[in-house]
Amino acid sequence: MRRDTPASVAIRARVGKREFSVFIAAAVERKLRRQMLDEYLADYESRKGPVSEQARLQARQVLDEILAEEGQRSTTS
Repeated sequence: MRRDTPASVAIRARVGKREFSVFIAAAVERKLRRQMLDEYLADYESRKGPVSEQARLQARQVLDEILAEEGQRSTTS
């Protein structure tokens, strides 16, 4: 039995029923990326000291590029 929430209704209205799972998977992946990076940066800061906002943005960009390359490799394999 599926229970619709306001969020699920809004997602379906935006992306359609067929793309709902894809939308959710992409959102979860983005959240996990942010958590992984935040954990890494917290560990780095505990060992080396503060990380500038510019370095944080650059780290996020590098991580996004690496994960995008991994995604391209897995879809072509």
